[in-house]
Amino acid sequence: MTKLEQDLLTMLSPSVEMLGFELHGLEFVQAGRHSTLRVYIDHEAGISVDNCADASRQISAILDVEDPITNEYDLEVSSPGVDRLLFKQDHYEKAQGEEVRVRTKLPQDGRRNFKGDLVSVSSDMITLSSDGTEHLIMLSNIERANIIAKF
Repeated sequence: MTKLEQDLLTMLSPSVEMLGFELHGLEFVQAGRHSTLRVYIDHEAGISVDNCADASRQISAILDVEDPITNEYDLEVSSPGVDRLLFKQDHYEKAQGEEVRVRTKLPQDGRRNFKGDLVSVSSDMITLSSDGTEHLIMLSNIERANIIAKF
């Protein structure tokens, strides 16, 4: 997570929680003039379109006042969905036993992309079982991870 994303998380979490939601995570995708701030909110009862609209208004107001992003961007607020991204250690703990896709920042075992069952989570690493092999991956080396939805 970048410094900007950490700052945004700290800035936005209290307001999202006051609305009764968990700020599951966020990502800022820079793409020149078409940058996007994606904010994922969650609730045990699920997230509706109205919930996203309420959170979007609250988040927009804070961002307008604080102005932490200097260039143009689009704000997207949504639920994490069934293929939810994993941001925090407790997200990985809840996903134990699920099939996940992981991309590392630095190559590990000669590659950066992994797909397999999330076997266990410790304080600083996960164990991923893929093709009969267990891979130990440091949480700090994970660039992006998500659950693979099964229907």
